[in-house]
Amino acid sequence: MTEVRVLNPNTSQPMTDAVAAAARAVARPGTTVTASCSTTAPASVETAVDEVFGAAGVLAQVERGEADGVDGYVIACFGDTGIDAARERAAGPVVGMTEAALQSAALVAHRFTVITMPPRTIAMTDRVVRALGLGHRCTVRAVDVAVADIESGAGPAYAAFAEEARTALATDGAEAVVLGCAGLTGLVSALRASLGVPVIDGVAAATVAVEGLLAQGITTSRAGTFAEPVGSATTREVWG
Repeated sequence: MTEVRVLNPNTSQPMTDAVAAAARAVARPGTTVTASCSTTAPASVETAVDEVFGAAGVLAQVERGEADGVDGYVIACFGDTGIDAARERAAGPVVGMTEAALQSAALVAHRFTVITMPPRTIAMTDRVVRALGLGHRCTVRAVDVAVADIESGAGPAYAAFAEEARTALATDGAEAVVLGCAGLTGLVSALRASLGVPVIDGVAAATVAVEGLLAQGITTSRAGTFAEPVGSATTREVWG
């Protein structure tokens, strides 16, 4: 059996349960999907300050996962909070939902639009778009909905996302839509049916990507950038 663990940088258990369900829905037979979340603030990752604490929470979860023998990880936060540190610590592959979603979109559409939330998080998506060199193919939009508003389900956000997606198709030349938050998986089926284009959930895309890397026997390169951080403090040493 292979274990893939979904890491939620925030402390929301309902959101953790939702992303775990999204990952299990696409996981292959023989893959066990587990999930964890941060045990300290933030309650959501919407600011640069939230990202700092969220990244530390991701690192703590990886260190627990390594002790548990986890094979690979999905980071379930748009912006891929803490991904570089996680890759240094984890023996197995670590895939961020943003990278996976953008790369999936690039495989099925020439142009695509990310719709994230709330507007101040656009910069977090822009960072990953730039890193992947996809700025010439991707537009980033946002709706004015707080992450806390979808903690118990994304249904109330459907109208806002559907309207923004139709605008993207009409004005951005978008041929696919990427949902820019881990808590939006519940909107995928309805939006696909309504829009008639691929609608991509990053948690599902990242889960499949981790499984593919594991099947090939591939993990993070240790030749330089993500070399093992020998001598670096662990979160357990810092926090006790």
